[in-house]
Amino acid sequence: MTDLTNLTVKESSDLLQERKLSSVDLTKACLERIASLDPKLHAYLEVFADDALMAAQGADMAIRSGHAVGPFHGVPFALKDIVHVKGRVTTGGSKARGREKADVTAELARRLFSAGMILLGKAHTVEFAFGAWGTNQHMGAPRNPWDMTTHRNSGGSSSGSAVAVASRMAPWAIGTDTGGSIRIPAAFCGITGLKTTAGLIPTDGVLPLSNLLDTIGPLARSVEDAAILFDVLRGQGGTADPSLRRGVKGLILGALDDRNRAVVAPAVLENYDRALEKLASLGAEIVVLRSLPEFDQFSDVASAIMAMETYSFNRALFDDDKAPLDEQVRGRVRRGIKLFGGDFQQVLREQEKLRASLDRELAGVDALLTPTVPVTAIPVSEVDTTTLNPGYFTRPVNLAGRCGLAVPNGFSAEGLPTSLQIVGAPGAEAMILRIGFAYQNATDWHLRQPKLG
Repeated sequence: MTDLTNLTVKESSDLLQERKLSSVDLTKACLERIASLDPKLHAYLEVFADDALMAAQGADMAIRSGHAVGPFHGVPFALKDIVHVKGRVTTGGSKARGREKADVTAELARRLFSAGMILLGKAHTVEFAFGAWGTNQHMGAPRNPWDMTTHRNSGGSSSGSAVAVASRMAPWAIGTDTGGSIRIPAAFCGITGLKTTAGLIPTDGVLPLSNLLDTIGPLARSVEDAAILFDVLRGQGGTADPSLRRGVKGLILGALDDRNRAVVAPAVLENYDRALEKLASLGAEIVVLRSLPEFDQFSDVASAIMAMETYSFNRALFDDDKAPLDEQVRGRVRRGIKLFGGDFQQVLREQEKLRASLDRELAGVDALLTPTVPVTAIPVSEVDTTTLNPGYFTRPVNLAGRCGLAVPNGFSAEGLPTSLQIVGAPGAEAMILRIGFAYQNATDWHLRQPKLG
């Protein structure tokens, strides 16, 4: 059999159910890869090797005994360390939170355990999940696996989750997305990431950044995996929507106008245009939306909401100048709560205006296509000084209550991934997954892997 860590969730599931693969062997393969690569990549905060192997043994026994188990029984995964698991520490990426163990298990994690999935470990995150580059001053920044010479950013805040999946240290991982925190790391790391509509997947037992904007979703190696995992996370059986394989013929897809194209790096823009051409060749109609709002208008509103809410959740820490907080995160909060004079109601009014303007412009299309991020990954040493905005195209999706899918669509001359974002209406996950699946069925960018030795 080929390297087990190359298997997708769907492939692993099929082999496990056919008894051609054991969960123990699959879990061991992941753990061995973690032991080999994670000292360099820094994706995991904590690995639960013994417990994972014990759970895998139990999964194999259940399958061999003929018990009625779900299709993903025995499939391993990684969990972003803002999600509570009873008896485990949830750091939220912060030294300031201490080492208290959670006394509850988040509903989304409970659903995964009920489906028989195997927790490999907790993945690194930006402190309080508040940061798009993926850095963490006190706990370290995961390394983008596409450059083993220069330490480049992995994207945030679900940094460790994305690196674990991209480097095949996990078949898939849980992320959260408040302003792009699934899609941005998926883009920088060359994998697939699904930002779901707020409220579809419960956030109970997840450390909040913003109750208004927080969402849960999978980081995976393919749209097909994302589609079936989305179903599991919703508490269903793990079946992709029947529309997944219908293709894009007859769909109307919106494309960027010149104002919003102007912020995009040349390599990213070139691959974006090629993706549009590919979808057009598959039968979609591409329409340039010339009255789109400039997306940078959304950034201040998103920053204000996230800053004001996370400050309210962690007021004692942010008011304590001696608390060991990441200074970049502290700065984001301080700047954000000063926007709009600290008037939260005004921020909400501005959010509604922007949502309405985007809704009007997208009313005639089945989905909007943008680059996921305007640039490729940059050296971590440049993150603190750059003026680039990685959330330029992702934050509007959260503010407008929409869903979004990031899929790999090529590479720069330096060998760094670029990504296409597919944006749908609230609750239109089936539509964006359908478009993404058609694109991946006609391309092989999602099959490329970083060379890690």
